[in-house]
Amino acid sequence: MSLSVLEGMGFRVGQALGERLPQETLAFREELDILKFLCKDLWVAVFQKQMDSLRTNHQGTYVLQDNSFPLLIRMAAGLQYLEEAPKFLAFTCGLLRGALSTLGIKSLVTASVASLPTCKFQVVIQKT
Repeated sequence: MSLSVLEGMGFRVGQALGERLPQETLAFREELDILKFLCKDLWVAVFQKQMDSLRTNHQGTYVLQDNSFPLLIRMAAGLQYLEEAPKFLAFTCGLLRGALSTLGIKSLVTASVASLPTCKFQVVIQKT
C-alpha cells in the first residue's frame, strides 16, 4: 500500500478525532497551546501515553518526540527494521495533520527515526 494512501487514511481519522473534541478545546488561541494539546490529550487518547517532548523554533516549526512510540516498540529488537520504520509512521503523520486541520491549522507533518523505538514528528505550520 502506498505511503500517501496511509497518510490520507490517518488524515481522515485525525479529522474525525478532532471533530469529537470537547468544544472548549476548539477555542485555543495560540499554536503552541494546540500542539501541547496534541502531545498530551490527543496522544493519550490514541496511544495511552503522552508525547515525551515538544520543541519549537517559535517560527512555526515544532518537533514532537516520542521515546517509546507504541508502533515501533516491537521493532526495536533489531536494527534490521530501522529502514522499515518510516512506513509505520505515515498513518500517524496524517493523524496529526488531520487533527490540526480540524483545529484550523494547515500543516506539513513529517517523521523520522534515528533509533528504535524513538521517533520525531516535525510539524511545519503553513501560513495562509
